[in-house]
Amino acid sequence: MDIYLFFIFLAACVGAGATGAVFPPGEWYKTLRKPDWTPPDWVFPVAWTTIYLLISFAGARVGMLEGSAYALAFWAMQGAFATLWSPVFFGLRRIKGALLIMVPLWIAVLGATISMFKLDILAGLAFMPYLVWVTVAAALNASVARLNPDVVPVDLSKA
Repeated sequence: MDIYLFFIFLAACVGAGATGAVFPPGEWYKTLRKPDWTPPDWVFPVAWTTIYLLISFAGARVGMLEGSAYALAFWAMQGAFATLWSPVFFGLRRIKGALLIMVPLWIAVLGATISMFKLDILAGLAFMPYLVWVTVAAALNASVARLNPDVVPVDLSKA
């Protein structure tokens, strides 16, 4: 594994994760009805930090390998859709719109996981927690949308 490549992938993760700092859950999120199985708040930063370290490791493991084009394309795709989710859900309060982002995000993580496994077993294993997390996050997003049908999105025309 190339350590410099690891830090490049990690920098991309930090960039994606920055949207969580720019668009934090805040008081609005606390007022929403959530399913009983919602993880406690402290789990989210721990999960994302762990996931970002693992997928940076995976990217660095396969980045220089022959035939890594699909794995890296799916890696980039998941980063793009992960970056979109927080501004849409927390920033715009478009809960159903955020759920629509979860679909290509989940596909990208699945594609990355499968592609990584084909190239390197450790890289594939490193993506598995992310696949589990995105599955849980999508189910949570869907549950929150179902439990809060009357949420009013942010009106950008008044901004």
